[in-house]
Amino acid sequence: MARETWATRVGFILAAVGSAVGLGNIWRFPFITGQEGGSAFLLVYLAFIALIGFPALLVEFVVGRRTELNPVGALQELGSGAWRYVGYLFVATGFIILSYYSVVAGWFLRYTVIGVTDGYAAGAADPEAAEALFGSVATGLDSLLFHALFMVLVVAIIAAGIRSGIEVAVKVMVPAIIVLLIGLAAYGFTLDASAEAYAYYLSPDFGVIAENWTSILPAAAGQAFFTLSLGMGVMITYASYLGEDRNLAEDAGIIVGLDTAIAVIVGFVVFPFLFAAGLTPGDGGAGEIFVSLTAAFAEIPAGRVIGTVFFAMVGIAALSSAISILEVLASYLMDEFGVDRVPAAAGLGVAVFVLGVPVTVDLVFLDLLDLFADSILLVLGALLLALFVGWVASDAAREELEIGIGDLGGLGEAWIWVVRIPVVVVVAVSLYLGVVEYAEFLTEDFADWLAAR
Repeated sequence: MARETWATRVGFILAAVGSAVGLGNIWRFPFITGQEGGSAFLLVYLAFIALIGFPALLVEFVVGRRTELNPVGALQELGSGAWRYVGYLFVATGFIILSYYSVVAGWFLRYTVIGVTDGYAAGAADPEAAEALFGSVATGLDSLLFHALFMVLVVAIIAAGIRSGIEVAVKVMVPAIIVLLIGLAAYGFTLDASAEAYAYYLSPDFGVIAENWTSILPAAAGQAFFTLSLGMGVMITYASYLGEDRNLAEDAGIIVGLDTAIAVIVGFVVFPFLFAAGLTPGDGGAGEIFVSLTAAFAEIPAGRVIGTVFFAMVGIAALSSAISILEVLASYLMDEFGVDRVPAAAGLGVAVFVLGVPVTVDLVFLDLLDLFADSILLVLGALLLALFVGWVASDAAREELEIGIGDLGGLGEAWIWVVRIPVVVVVAVSLYLGVVEYAEFLTEDFADWLAAR
């Protein structure tokens, strides 16, 4: 079957930005920033994005456009020996991430409905009520039903194809996300606690970085790869649909810039709301943005309207990311087995839904899957691809990068050496620290959960 392509450059860029701007930016970023020291984490995260994330994004772009294949097919075409099997890691990682991503996205849909029907007043009268509300939404029948609803939406868009499905959807969703975020940030600026919130968010304490770098570095690495959709084959797949020779470095710069700007703006939205309600960032873990912001929206003027808009916006952002992950899986079935797009999307949607069901039963499975995918799988995938492109397929990668931009004084050669050494070393250290952190989780938190059963 003929391979689809993007209709426009804008469509490709918005799709890539839409993939990057999702739950990673709006759900994960605030609570990870809070847990890891606020502005201290932000500084390390921004440095990681610029020095590691950008060249790593180019790695996936050159592999995708060079081969015009999904991650599995791309590595099988370019590599030999064990390298031919690395692409399966990307497919497995995307499958795992989407299974719990869909559950969390369903929570945002449910909170949007709550804003329309009941409002968030319970959070002001009784903080425990806000926690109870989150518990009822996060697990049980509500969680299962909205998990299913979200996957139906994702499958419908993927089934419609690249131009009629993904490209049309992101051209509406991504601009809507940006406009809503800017509006919410402007509103946050008017709150009395905004100055305190900005100080927490923008004034880094280098002592915190020096003292906690072993936890901040893997958190920043995982967040960077998660939010840029690296290490799961999304950008390989999206670049494989490029129908013309474009400047990949320029496109990557736009995508990284927009994604990072949106992540930073999210902090200008969330932290003023938290400080206005007298809440401490980072205390609530995965449920923080629900429990804390529910209480915050109950306290601030027009909180019900603001809260409804916020949760709806995150739901849209989650959808724009989820379609990119399912597209990786669908492209694998279509390229490697000749499965038509509609049955591929539908079958994968059912499989992803089933894998996510345990998360709707107990949140310990969310921690189990998220920490494993974020701290290990994404980083491992990025490391292996950097090693492959930097040391095995460097000539082909350099040649592909220079299409559309020229040599520009040895830019391609400089990029290869950045990938070979700084990227590989930093990502390898991050992977080691992530493995240590996950081992601690298994032997402590998860072991305690098992013992309590």
